[in-house]
Amino acid sequence: MKSALLLSAALGALLFAAPVMAAENPAPEPAPDAAAEVEAVVVIGQGQSRQVQVLNEESIATQAAGTSPLKAIDKLPGVSFQSADPFGAYEWSTSLSIRGFNQNQLGFTRDGVPLGDMSYGNHNGLHISRAIASENIGKVELAQGAGSLGTASTSNLGGTLQFASRDPSEVMGGQVNLTGGSQNMHRVFARFETGALEQLGGLRAFVSVADQKTDKWKGGSEQKQRQYDAKAVLPLGEGSLTGFYTRSERREQDYQDMSFEMIKRLGRDWDNLIPNWNLAIAAARAYQTGTALPAPFATVDDAYYAGAGVRDDDLYGAILALPFGDRIDFKATAYQHKNKGQGLWYTPYLASPGFGTAGSDAAPLSIRTTEYDIDRGGLIASLSIDLGAHKVSGGFWTETNHFNQARRFYAETVSRPSRDPLDFQQNPFATQWQYRFKTETLTGYVEDSWTITDAFKVNFGFKAMKVENSVETVVGNPLAGTIKSEESFLPQVGAVYAFDGGLELFGGYTENVAAYVSAATAGPFASQSQTVVDYVAKTLEPESSKTWEGGVRYRNDRFQGVAALYDVTFENRLLSASTASPILGLPAVLSNVGSVKTQGVELAGEYRLTDAWSVYGSYTYNNSEYEDDVMNGDGTVAARTAGKTVVNTPKNLFKAEVKFEQGGFFARLGVSHTGERYYTYENVGGEVDGYTVADLTLGYRFDGEGWSKGLEIQANVTNLTDEDYISTVGSGGFVNRDTAGTTMTLLPAPPRQGFVTIKKAF
Repeated sequence: MKSALLLSAALGALLFAAPVMAAENPAPEPAPDAAAEVEAVVVIGQGQSRQVQVLNEESIATQAAGTSPLKAIDKLPGVSFQSADPFGAYEWSTSLSIRGFNQNQLGFTRDGVPLGDMSYGNHNGLHISRAIASENIGKVELAQGAGSLGTASTSNLGGTLQFASRDPSEVMGGQVNLTGGSQNMHRVFARFETGALEQLGGLRAFVSVADQKTDKWKGGSEQKQRQYDAKAVLPLGEGSLTGFYTRSERREQDYQDMSFEMIKRLGRDWDNLIPNWNLAIAAARAYQTGTALPAPFATVDDAYYAGAGVRDDDLYGAILALPFGDRIDFKATAYQHKNKGQGLWYTPYLASPGFGTAGSDAAPLSIRTTEYDIDRGGLIASLSIDLGAHKVSGGFWTETNHFNQARRFYAETVSRPSRDPLDFQQNPFATQWQYRFKTETLTGYVEDSWTITDAFKVNFGFKAMKVENSVETVVGNPLAGTIKSEESFLPQVGAVYAFDGGLELFGGYTENVAAYVSAATAGPFASQSQTVVDYVAKTLEPESSKTWEGGVRYRNDRFQGVAALYDVTFENRLLSASTASPILGLPAVLSNVGSVKTQGVELAGEYRLTDAWSVYGSYTYNNSEYEDDVMNGDGTVAARTAGKTVVNTPKNLFKAEVKFEQGGFFARLGVSHTGERYYTYENVGGEVDGYTVADLTLGYRFDGEGWSKGLEIQANVTNLTDEDYISTVGSGGFVNRDTAGTTMTLLPAPPRQGFVTIKKAF
């Protein structure tokens, strides 16, 4: 009731303020026309045979500064996104699900360059929040069911997200944004545009820097990131040569994974102990010596001193786009990505060397890291030929990825901490394991888009893929061998029929296969057992999906909308089941949970009430269920999952947005409802309540000459009604059942937060 009243009051204030501000700043409004559709909050994929939406630059810009574009797309049908920070950028907590497929079963690209599966311990890419500053994103395209055949991904069993950066401006200038707000958050973004340099053949470029730092909303320490972006475009007749570079330095202090039992006993604001070193030492000493834990600990896992994620990334590429006459287009992209990363916890399970020795300053705990080192490069090329009624295209993607992963331990001192968890750790006292992985990827596709009549178009084609994952042991259980994921025919067929008056029907069918993961913490190598590696190589099949979807779109000068139905069969599903608290670092067990059946409906529409007001809404009903029980090798049932709802998959999603813009004033009120979810495969215990949350944006764009030219002020309030709810589900993995509510795999959402940004263009 309190949330509903606050939400009603906020909406009433917005409705009251809008005409007042508009009256003080009158300005003529253009009549609505087709161009207005391009300026919509969401652009429905007219003319596509798949369910597609495009989120434009404006929709991303109205989010709080530094917000991940993943949070911005949460309004789109079929999308469920959660995070434990107000920006949706804290990587350990980010959880994305589309039509029942989780984040590492989707495809992601930035300017066509693959970002891998974008999981936390990524073995073949990087998170979008590190791949580019949010202010430099021009648009985001979501295909809920399947991306195009040419998408550079081998994990997109489900949808595909393609992020496109903004091009450099033709005019010299720049942008400076300053942001401050809750939890001592501050962010500086600056971008300089060279404009078109005629003496250099029209070359234009931009360089930018973004620096953000914020305290955690609970617990101690901070989260911070610095990013550098550069992009240059050189016209080559009707074509172009584009180069880009991104450098990201990310330092994140973790929030403590919680359970229902911990939240009830300790409260939602309980967190890791930093900067209380003495309490962390007391808890670790009690565990090491077998004595009573200090209050308020019930178990040593209630809190650790700290946990952190440290990542440095360099991503660069070049894109050559060349037309040959009016009918042939060629495009090639070369790229390179290097990553160095550590994920760490202060573990009480292993003392620093010398603990307990007379006169030693060794701590009863140590720092445990999982260390990542990625060096990958690739080439993507495509050619399309316009033959009139037929447009034939084809292309390939090849990548070689070297991934080095290790588990190490670093000593600490009992008197006071001698290391900063937000720094890269050096000089370990032990290496538990270290493996080198090599992944070689080759995909190719051909497709024909056939215009049968002006109204009726069909597309059909297929892709083939071959991925080889090999492993070499440096330290640990000996592992060797190669696992292949290979498929020579993955078809995609679609059709769209456009009626007069803006109505069209669309539909399609797609098959996809996901390659195995090359990592010691996920996939077939996570067992660190040669027997398992050999078994997977000879026996198991990679995960696959078959997607049917179809629907209807309609648009006119004021309205655009879509209704879609889908049916997905997900086969050979492999899951790594958690066997203990994540800090113990025990290998996950790879299990085949059979097939999953997913069916659902997606509705979305936007209506321009007036030239100033518009409303947007989307609704998704998604039913994802396991079709089989999980069986042991001896034929007994390991988990009764048949007919159970897939973990972290809400059945009901509702999103709504009211937007106003007139006379320089702009405002946006977004409301999102997410239904119940489970973190247990058997749906026994582990039910997480649904929630409704609202975000508010208010701003004003100044006009005229002098100091006010290009000036803009924007205020953002996240979680407007201060809703108390569980955001991330599954941060510590999923389990079969949890009747006691003790599984540490939940992260509460942040309370209401406020931020103000001043933007100045010049």
